[in-house]
Amino acid sequence: MAVKTITIDMDAYRALKRHKGEGQSFSDVIKEHLGSRSTGATLLGALADADLTEGTLDAIDEIVASRAESPASVEPL
Repeated sequence: MAVKTITIDMDAYRALKRHKGEGQSFSDVIKEHLGSRSTGATLLGALADADLTEGTLDAIDEIVASRAESPASVEPL
């Protein structure tokens, strides 16, 4: 595995150390909190492996439509 050395200030180090659990590396903590970003390709791959029925797709469409009608999605005045 390739590694890269970075420099962080002491405040950042202490914050990172507070989140570090027993047996965890700093890399583990960073990945846990920042995560990996999913891409369209990631989504397509997951969907290709999923067994989506018409009923499931219809239910997803209904949820998306109901969210579009939510007062929270209305632009502020």
